[in-house]
Formats: sequence, C-alpha cells, structure tokens
Amino acid sequence: MTTMTPQYIHNLNVPAGAVDVVIDTDTFNEIDDQFAIAYLLASSHRLHLQALYAAPFFNSHSSSPEDGMEKSHEEILRLLELTGRQDLVPVTYKGSRTYLPDESTPVPSDAARDLVIRACAHSPEQPLYVVAIGAITNVASALLLQPEIADSIVVVWLGGHGRECPDNREFNLIQDVAAARVLFKSGAPVVQLPCQGVVSEFSISLAEMEYYLTGKNALCDFLVGRVRKEVSSYARNLVVSRVLWDVTPVAWLLNDNERFLCARLASLPVPEYDGYCAYDPGRLIQYVYAVKRDALATDLFVKLTGGACFQESLIP
Repeated sequence: MTTMTPQYIHNLNVPAGAVDVVIDTDTFNEIDDQFAIAYLLASSHRLHLQALYAAPFFNSHSSSPEDGMEKSHEEILRLLELTGRQDLVPVTYKGSRTYLPDESTPVPSDAARDLVIRACAHSPEQPLYVVAIGAITNVASALLLQPEIADSIVVVWLGGHGRECPDNREFNLIQDVAAARVLFKSGAPVVQLPCQGVVSEFSISLAEMEYYLTGKNALCDFLVGRVRKEVSSYARNLVVSRVLWDVTPVAWLLNDNERFLCARLASLPVPEYDGYCAYDPGRLIQYVYAVKRDALATDLFVKLTGGACFQESLIP
C-alpha cells in the first residue's frame, strides 16, 4: 500500500503537461458522461486517452447493472463514431457485470484487466490518470487483482456528496459501497469531486446549450438532442437546467492555477454501508470544494464547437 510520501502528495496536484488518461464511465446512465468523453477527446493536447471502460449501473435506464454496462459500451462506440475517433474502438472495453460481492473479491472484466496492464506500465513519477465517473467497481476490481498498481495511478472520481450534506447516498457511491471502500483504502492517490454541494454548481440551462451548440457540428447536435430528450421526460413548461456532473473530473486535469475548480487537501473518507461516512485524518486526498461555472462552461463549449460558438460577437 502506498504511504503518504512526497511523491504521493505531489500526485494529488493537477498534473503539469500532458498525461496518459483512461476513462471509466456509465455512459448511458445520464447525458453528462457523453459531454465528459467529448470534452476529454477535445483536450488531446494535454490528455492522451489510452482506453475507455464501460461501467455498470442500474436505474430506470437499465434492467440490471450488466445491462447498464452493455448499454454504456454501445453509447461509447456511438460517441467515437460521431467524433471520428474509431481508432479508439479497439481500446474500448466492457467492464463489470455485477457490483463487488464484498471488499475482497474482484469482479474480473476486460476493463479491469486492461487497467492493471496499463497501470503496470506506469510509475509513481509518471502515473496513469483514471477519470472515473460512475460506480467505481472496475477500478476497485483492478486494485484487488493487483494491489501494487495503487502506486502508479491517480484516481479522479466523481463520487459521494459534499461533506456538509447530511448523508452520503450519492448514486455512484451507493451503487457499490464495497468498491468505494476498496478504492479509499487502497493507498492510491484520489481526487474526489463530490456531487451535491460542490459539482452541483456546474448547472447549464437547456437554452444555453441550444444557443451555443445547436448547428455547430453533428456531435453538438447529438449532445443537445440527448439533453432535450432527457429533460422532456420530467420537465414540461419549466425553465430547465442540467448539472453536467461528469465534465468536472476531466476539467480537474486541466485545472492550472485553479481556473475551473478549487481544491484542498482533506482527510480520507471511509464510506459506511448505512449511507454515512467516517474519516481517517491520518491519510489525505484532494477534495474539490468549488466550481467556477462560467469559466468551465466556456472552455467546454469552445472545445465542443471548435471555437464556432464565439465566431460572432454575442454582444450587440
């Protein structure tokens, strides 16, 4: 297990320069994973995407965790076609078909095995960054299969709620509490982006998305269409906004001088099975506590449109 060495603390900071990245995503769960993948692909000057992993999820959009994973895999392939990145299809892997049965037993999958292989090719000095935006099952399984990889990865996870929230029943976390406990106890450096109370600040209205993105390219039209369809299922005749939660872990890797997010070192959380959370003051993680909404939205829209959203002045 990694100890809190100077290298460990260093790896909790925003990386300088270009880095290798994999993304673990329950892409079909909502509409924000699609934005996150597109944002990551559009940031290739800094983020060298090595592989994509489909994560399990179970809600109204799936009939089981396995079905959620399969649908997410299909959605990743759809996005790669829209973005012209079919070169990444061979490194797009299916993940776990179930959640962890306990904190000692991995769920083997192509995704977990690939993560082990890629992590072993990295080092604490040049770690592999794991952007995780779903249940953390695949990553936890890889850590159980090969605990030593904790030294060579940095996990940037959207999971849990802000520390001021009364309980911790956040979707990514509560689906697989055992996996979250494995992650936080593994010794791997973790950057946590909490949902309610923190990332919930990154809310963008449907009207803004339509104004800045519609008609710019096929990908933008696809993304806006996904949002419009999702919103129509629960909100009619309302002013509607959506939190694009999953964009923020990608933004953290681009967060020079805190231009998008504010973070601090904080005690390591230990999620409990009752929905609450204990803390270990003897270990530290990087904890994101605020989002600079306008700066991040601007960077997202510019990259998705190739700058087309600002080709003409928006101010009369």
